[in-house]
Amino acid sequence: MGIFNKLFNGSSNENEDLNLKWIELNEKKQLENIKTKSTSKPQIIFKHSTRCGISRMVKRQFETQYNLNEQEADLYVLDLLNYRDISNLIAENFNVFHESPQLIAVKNGEVVKHASHGQILDLELSKLV
Repeated sequence: MGIFNKLFNGSSNENEDLNLKWIELNEKKQLENIKTKSTSKPQIIFKHSTRCGISRMVKRQFETQYNLNEQEADLYVLDLLNYRDISNLIAENFNVFHESPQLIAVKNGEVVKHASHGQILDLELSKLV
């Protein structure tokens, strides 16, 4: 039963799963910091719907495949259910149509890669560094 709970219910604190250093994106002002910080290293935003099984599955698979460290990129997670206004601002500021789940990679203030659903797993993020 435990495996089904992890797959379908998530963990009690899913942003700490698999030892990734997720930064919670929960304030609009963080978007300006992301643009600024992207000039020194890539900034990666994962937009996640916490009630969607597909989003949870893609996030879990992404976590197992993610191979960059904190010195190579910053990794943000956005809870779409609680911060839809920030998601809308991301779409506006970075000119990327909203989808969920969605991964957006920002470098030098611009979106250099983005994908949604299973295509997220095909992105070669190591080429950003």
